Amino acid sequence: MAGRNISVSETSRPKLPRHAKLRFDETRQVWVILAPERVLAPDEIAVEVLQLCDGERSVADMVDQLAAKYAAPREAISTDVIAMLQDLADKGFLIEEREKTP
Repeated sequence: MAGRNISVSETSRPKLPRHAKLRFDETRQVWVILAPERVLAPDEIAVEVLQLCDGERSVADMVDQLAAKYAAPREAISTDVIAMLQDLADKGFLIEEREKTP
């Protein structure tokens, strides 16, 4: 089941809600998040993080992957990724994948 109003932490498994889609806009040559009556154009780094938001990976897994890719301090990446994801969650562009209950 998916939940709303998440508090993002390293254990979170964020994903886009059903009503929001990350798409490449061929006309403008930019990535956008499309939602009913809303469009958000995230920057290049945000797009890379959003592409990892599949509801399967935890934020910690994403941070580890990005820290290795960019050879950057894990703590700095963690702080930035959590802040960005929390901002998107607060705006309704992210939800958290939760364990399914029987």
